[in-house]
Amino acid sequence: MSFTAVVKDEVSKLEIPETEKISELSAIVRNGEYGEDIRIVTENNAVARLIYSLFKDLFNVYPKVSVKRGYNYNKNMLYTLEVKQKTSHILKSLGIFGSVPESFIYADEDLLMAYLKGLFLMKASVNDPKTSRYHLEFNLDILDYAQFVQKSLNYFNLNSKILHREHRYVVYIKEAEKIGDFLRIIGAVKAVLYFEDIRIYRDHKNMTNRLNNCEQANVDKIIETANDQVKDIEFLKKMDVYDLLSDKEKEVSEYRIKYPEASLVELSEIISMETGNKITKSGVYHRLNKIRQMAVKLKEKSEN
Repeated sequence: MSFTAVVKDEVSKLEIPETEKISELSAIVRNGEYGEDIRIVTENNAVARLIYSLFKDLFNVYPKVSVKRGYNYNKNMLYTLEVKQKTSHILKSLGIFGSVPESFIYADEDLLMAYLKGLFLMKASVNDPKTSRYHLEFNLDILDYAQFVQKSLNYFNLNSKILHREHRYVVYIKEAEKIGDFLRIIGAVKAVLYFEDIRIYRDHKNMTNRLNNCEQANVDKIIETANDQVKDIEFLKKMDVYDLLSDKEKEVSEYRIKYPEASLVELSEIISMETGNKITKSGVYHRLNKIRQMAVKLKEKSEN
C-alpha cells in the first residue's frame, strides 16, 4: 500500500463533528461529478466507506455502490458511489454552485481543515518520506479553484505553489516540514509520526555524510599541504641551501619528512614528546612557513 493510501485510510476513520462533515463532503463532491446526479470514484475502500457514511448521516441518502477493477497500471479496485436523490438540496447544502465553495463551508479554521481533509482524500498524493524527495500535490481542474486551494493551504503557512500542467493545475508543497504540518492539519497523527521519524533519520544521515565529507576534505587538505612542505624541504636540499636553515627549522623539517601525513597539531605533539622541547602548532607553522618562503624565493630566482 502506498504512503498516500495509508494516510487516506487513517484520516477516513477519524470522528469529526457534523458541521465539519459538511465541509469535508463539500470538498469530496466538488471533486467528483455532479449535476442531476452525483457520482464519486475512489480507489480507497476506507474513503468509499466514509463517503457512504457522510451521505447517510447528513442527508439520509444511501448511495449506490459499485466495484470494478480499474484499467490503470496497478489495476486497483475502483469504488463508484452514485446519488440520484435530493441532489439539488445536497449541492446547495454543500455550497457547490460556482468554481469555489461558498464561504460558509470554510468560515473558520476547523471547517477549513475539514475541507482540506476532504480535498486530500479525493485529489492529493504524497510521497513516502523514504523516497529521494518530499512532495505533496493536489491535481485540480480549473485555475480559480487551484488558487482557492493554494490560498487555503497558505492560510496555515504551508508555502504551497501552483504549476500549470497541460489541462490541469497542480498545487504542491515540497518542504518536508510543511508537509508534516499539513498531515497534522488533516489529523493524520500516525502518518505524522512516521513521516517525522523518517525525516529526522534522513536529516541525521545527511548531516553525518556532510560531516564525513568535510572531515575527508580536511584530511585531503592536510596531506596536500604536508606534501608541499616535504617538496620545499627536498628542493632546499637539492639547491644545497638546506644548511642555511636554523637548527629549529631543520628539526621541524626532519620531523615533517618523517611524519608526512601528520597535521600541524600532531607534528607539534610528536616533536614536543620526542625532543622534550615544547613547541606549539603555531611554532611548527611559523618554521615551515619560513622554509616555504625560502623555497619560493629560490624558485623565482632560478626561473629568472
